[in-house]
Amino acid sequence: MPLRKEPWPEGTPNWVDAQVDDVKAAAAFYSTLFGWDIQDAGPEAGGYHMASLDGSVVAGIGPKPDNAGPMPSVWSTYIAVDDADTTAGKITAAGGSLMMPPFDVMDQGRMTVAFDATGAAFGLWQAKAHHGIARHGEPGSVTWNELHTRDYQRSRDFYSQVFGYTYTDLDGGDAFTYATIERGADGQTVGGISHDTSLGEGMPNYWLTWFAVADPDATIEQATGLGAGVLFPATDSPFGRMAVLRGPQGEVFGIIQPPANQPTDTNQA
Repeated sequence: MPLRKEPWPEGTPNWVDAQVDDVKAAAAFYSTLFGWDIQDAGPEAGGYHMASLDGSVVAGIGPKPDNAGPMPSVWSTYIAVDDADTTAGKITAAGGSLMMPPFDVMDQGRMTVAFDATGAAFGLWQAKAHHGIARHGEPGSVTWNELHTRDYQRSRDFYSQVFGYTYTDLDGGDAFTYATIERGADGQTVGGISHDTSLGEGMPNYWLTWFAVADPDATIEQATGLGAGVLFPATDSPFGRMAVLRGPQGEVFGIIQPPANQPTDTNQA
């Protein structure tokens, strides 16, 4: 199964975490749903918990930032950078903004949370001791990250300017407008961007985290039994059987079972 023991290349989604009101309740939900072992990272981590699958880290769960003001519970995508301060400057130059200046997280890494030029939130992670996601692309771990935006071209331009991304448009006809995201350095596919016309007035553009599962229908049944809701029911697609769920505290995430003849992880490096 895919394992990574070194930092991810710049421009690759390299970490996800959930910010919630009740960390213990979220830990109970996801440990049951995905089989995660979730442990408190210690008093110096401010209530942050690390989730592991078969001994390898896959995600984090923590309390909402004290300085963030009212905010929904969310899953956040972090993008690998070699220099968080330099990239922070590129973000503001491209019309984005920072929730806070980059800061060190003990000896683990350097990070910030930013908003792109259309208001979608994402994080930067400059790896030190913590490289990011170690196990990926198998049931219970991250397999895809994608931006949902009503400002499709503006979003594309922003990430191209900041990360050097290029895009490959998929032929969705009138059904959808979607492109895969490629790293500028080597053309490696690292995610997707969707022109999401279903976003209602006042709803923010956002990054969606997809977790691989062995059986989406069984996962939905288990999740709803644990208090989750279904935003998009299980549906077959060329990319696999997928659904979008809302966790018990309102955080949105996707689940997908890729086709048997397709690799479970499209976020290779």
